[in-house]
Amino acid sequence: MRKNSRVTQLLLLGILLFFGSFLIVPLLVLSAGSWQSGWQTGLAQYGAVLSDKNIMLAIRNSLKISAAAALLTTGLAFGLAYTVHCTNIPGKLKKAIHLGIILPMLLPTITYGFAIIYSFGKQGLLTKLFGYELLSIYGFNGLLTGYVIYTLPPAFLLINNAFSYVDKKFIIVSQLMGDSFWRSFVNTVLRPLLGTIGSAFVLAFILCFTDFGIPASLGGTYNVIATELYQVMLGTIPDFQTGSVIALLMLVPAVFAVLFLNHLEKFNFHYEGFRSTALPVNKLRDRVCGILSLALVGVVAAVFAVMFVAPAVKNYPYDMSFTLQFIEKALASRMLLEVYENSLLVALASAAAGTILSYSAAVVNVRTGFSKQTKASLDLLAMIANTVPGMVLGLAYLLSFNGSSLKGTFTLIICCNIIHFFTTPYLMAKNSLAKLNPAWETTGELMGDTWAQTMVRVIIPNSLATIVEMFSYYFINAMVTISAIIFLVTAKTAVVTSKIKELQHFASFNEIFVLSILILMTNVAVKLLSDFWYQKLATR
Repeated sequence: MRKNSRVTQLLLLGILLFFGSFLIVPLLVLSAGSWQSGWQTGLAQYGAVLSDKNIMLAIRNSLKISAAAALLTTGLAFGLAYTVHCTNIPGKLKKAIHLGIILPMLLPTITYGFAIIYSFGKQGLLTKLFGYELLSIYGFNGLLTGYVIYTLPPAFLLINNAFSYVDKKFIIVSQLMGDSFWRSFVNTVLRPLLGTIGSAFVLAFILCFTDFGIPASLGGTYNVIATELYQVMLGTIPDFQTGSVIALLMLVPAVFAVLFLNHLEKFNFHYEGFRSTALPVNKLRDRVCGILSLALVGVVAAVFAVMFVAPAVKNYPYDMSFTLQFIEKALASRMLLEVYENSLLVALASAAAGTILSYSAAVVNVRTGFSKQTKASLDLLAMIANTVPGMVLGLAYLLSFNGSSLKGTFTLIICCNIIHFFTTPYLMAKNSLAKLNPAWETTGELMGDTWAQTMVRVIIPNSLATIVEMFSYYFINAMVTISAIIFLVTAKTAVVTSKIKELQHFASFNEIFVLSILILMTNVAVKLLSDFWYQKLATR
């Protein structure tokens, strides 16, 4: 690599200043907030929180439900990925399973709760179809259902990607050697994926532990740590010091999760070579896996079907006559449309600025001659951003910018989204840039181009497909997030997810579902467009 130019130095400085201002400083302010009354008073506050029966019960509930949901999710995600990669069911069915299971990612988690209520409640759509109440929706059962639906898509994508690198010729070799189906399965499928399976469990656990949307609608009397923090901060009398302590306690499982993920690295499996191999015929395996996977996708689809039914009938579930009056009323409401426009503004700005920041950080890490320590600092910032739960980050912003001109602005919400969703796009760009020819900058320099000219003319055009994928990831997550921005929105900066939380208090479920459909349609359109351009650019 060439000697670092002024452009690269300014780029690094800008990245570090942004992270210093919108990640490190807010976390320090949050930490200081828990000790704001002095050392002894701070210790007393920690003692008071740790001895508070309600808070400790909420923490135990969170750990219990998160572990149960993560275990169930990981098993289901593995089964789905196994069906896609290790069976001979038709390719169209595999695509249907893949698409059907990732659709919930395009909806805000707070909508999951209302969809479950309208599906499994006493007057729910599925309850009516089956003739009896399938499960008690409030408390543990409802949260478990919501969390599994919420975490199944990312866990599936993680395991599904790892399955792509499992060499299936070893399955055939194992069977030729006379191994039983179970022995062959353990040695050729399960063992190579142990690290990824563990990572999927950790991912699902942290997502459940830190989510606010699902317990906000389904928690009932089953308090979890996220709702406890919300009540402390936005109750009748906000308690900032107690809120800071709870927020810091929420970081503890995330820190242990990161350490556990590092430990799982030793289970990663690497083949010396890899090639596509036809799978052995096993009709029983294919039928069982195919039926169960399609049934699971069908259940997930059925839960969200009510979202389209309820606002399209006169009085769900008593008068099921078709009508468009609720949809027309919602779309004619200037207040709801303004909220939707706010969401579009925030998502577009977060996606554009976030893509630029994460791509720039990846460029500095991979395509410059900075020291290993400097590059490691960028990876550390990415790890910290990935570790901090959304609610903790939002609370840190609330405390840090409470008296500044950024308070209650779209800018603060956008900056929060950029930091909160930074890690995955950064890793996307880093992996993509690492695969490009490392000599291109040197060649450009010999031809008289500056580093910036080489970036614009060569590096960026050759990584456009990844940039499109990064933009899509930022946009979709910014549209559906609620945990990260629940403490930051105001009446003027309300977005769709925060408006749904407000409409919950008025039992305006038709408007909630219409807004949710708007988010879904928007994200589907963005996803389809990004996939189209990704394939086109990747092929080129």
